[in-house]
Amino acid sequence: MIGKHMKIRSFLQGATMVLAATLFLSSAAMAAKKEEPPQTTIDGLSLAKNTKHRLVYVADDVEFQSYTKVMIVDCTVAMAKNWQRDYNRSSRDLSRKISDKDVTRIKETVATEFKKVFTQTMIDNGLEVVTEPASDVIVLRPAIINLVVNAPDTQSAGISHTYVANAGQMTLYLELYDSVSGTILGKLMDARNTRRAAPSMSYSNRVTNISAADQLLKSWANELASHFGSVTKIEEAPAEEEGSE
Repeated sequence: MIGKHMKIRSFLQGATMVLAATLFLSSAAMAAKKEEPPQTTIDGLSLAKNTKHRLVYVADDVEFQSYTKVMIVDCTVAMAKNWQRDYNRSSRDLSRKISDKDVTRIKETVATEFKKVFTQTMIDNGLEVVTEPASDVIVLRPAIINLVVNAPDTQSAGISHTYVANAGQMTLYLELYDSVSGTILGKLMDARNTRRAAPSMSYSNRVTNISAADQLLKSWANELASHFGSVTKIEEAPAEEEGSE
């Protein structure tokens, strides 16, 4: 019974996060159409950056450099609207039809990769990843929305090969909170393609899809980490030369 209640609560929390991201997306859509998004949000954040693909709001006078540790909430993942239906309609190979289980597996994989990549990248940037609140801890509450996988591997996929220019696309929606007060410090949305190193068409499978997603997640994490703390990118000090004082 407890497990059932926890699942329901987790679902409701995820649904709330997706709803918040969807509402925020309407402002991003305005930016894409070259319409001015709101200068402030309902929770008092001010517009800091507005481009075709990115929208950033921050609290007034917030000093992100004072945060040297991060808490990362489990990532909520939502596919693009009608992605499964449209993909199955366009696929002539019955073995490559996307099932509900495939959708669940894809979402779980992206959520797991998000936690793994963001955790390691924060550590690589000299930040500690923690699970308890403190005055120097900032909370990251992420969601990946509008997820599109151009050539997903299905559990029943045979030996057929699919070649695509990029693995797909995803939009990061992220809320940042002070871990002690619970005050919201900022929120951002950024939509990008999950491109591979090679600009030409390339063979796609589960491994290459995950690799492409990891590259994008790491770029987001590196950019975000650069705003936290006074130390970024741990580098070994150069060895002292013999005889030097």
